[in-house]
Amino acid sequence: MAEELNQLRDQIDAVDKQILNLLSQRLALVEQVGEVKSQHGLPIYAPDREAAMLASRRAEAERIGVPPQLIEDILRRTMRESYASEKDSGFKCLNPELRSVVIIGGKGQLGGLFARMFTLSGYQVKILGSQDWHRAEEILDGAGLVVVTVPIHLTEGVIEKLGNLPQDCILCDLTSIKSKPLNAMLRVHQGPVIGLHPMFGPDVPSLAKQVIVYCDGRGEEQYQWLLKQFVIWGASLCQIDAEEHDHGMTLIQALRHFTSYAYGLHLSKENPNIDKLMQLSSPIYRLELAMVGRLFGQDPNLYGDIILSSQENIDMIKRFHQRFGEAIQVLDNHDKAAFIDSFNQVGDWFGDYSHQFMQESQNLLKQANDAIQRS
Repeated sequence: MAEELNQLRDQIDAVDKQILNLLSQRLALVEQVGEVKSQHGLPIYAPDREAAMLASRRAEAERIGVPPQLIEDILRRTMRESYASEKDSGFKCLNPELRSVVIIGGKGQLGGLFARMFTLSGYQVKILGSQDWHRAEEILDGAGLVVVTVPIHLTEGVIEKLGNLPQDCILCDLTSIKSKPLNAMLRVHQGPVIGLHPMFGPDVPSLAKQVIVYCDGRGEEQYQWLLKQFVIWGASLCQIDAEEHDHGMTLIQALRHFTSYAYGLHLSKENPNIDKLMQLSSPIYRLELAMVGRLFGQDPNLYGDIILSSQENIDMIKRFHQRFGEAIQVLDNHDKAAFIDSFNQVGDWFGDYSHQFMQESQNLLKQANDAIQRS
């Protein structure tokens, strides 16, 4: 039996080597694709092409008895690596006549990411850091695009210093709130203005599939090339009104970050053994625990700024606190019927999204479980 098993394992090892060789060939082809895309100004992420390819491979897999989800998982992981490789191949410059791109806060992580992307696209990039303001006039002289990416509580103050930009210079910010910075830019600068919010952190391996929200300010026709440049980098664009954006962020960012903060605070006061919690955790709880713990591995000033950026955020959190109290009252009353009734009401509100989110979360949990087994 041992000899037969070893023979089979040797065959598996041989197939694995073939898979490695094929992956190496695929990555080499992707590199060539990246060069062609760069020459012709094509985005690194083509959603229609990706969807069609995955559908075709799933159908082929099913015909030969391979689970379609297996090939999709493999291909999606391979494509993530492909996008990360393509990001280093350079990008077509859509506005070669543009004067310098000045990134205020370009020494920070997010500013550094955008400085790198503009540089890869062939633009002349200048950095204006917190220690460079004595040279600000020199650095900003003749700028064609100025990007403000500084902590939220400093953003409006920095914008107020930008009253002498060239008339045709595009002024934008990369802040996670939009109404106040956008209004400040419109007040200070009479030229084209656009508010931007990258919905990702600086540690992304690629901008492929990452969302950049934009809020129109003034001179839309003058910054269309900039939006197209983001698409070439692989980003997906989402246009929205500034006030609507900020209202959405109250739920997506402020409330979510606050609940993670409160849960982490509660855990620290209860002081359980985290190693034991990890051992006892199912993949979904481990993932939840990781998302909470992840918050506390980052800059508290950033999250304090986000949560405290508006009274609307605080009012929303207070309403959440009130509803939390109402839910506690159901428990105090040991009223299971009321619990079930409210549970069903929320389920009705989610509607078909409940089933969609169930499927999405199951796929995420499979990947999380694989990662846990390796750790």
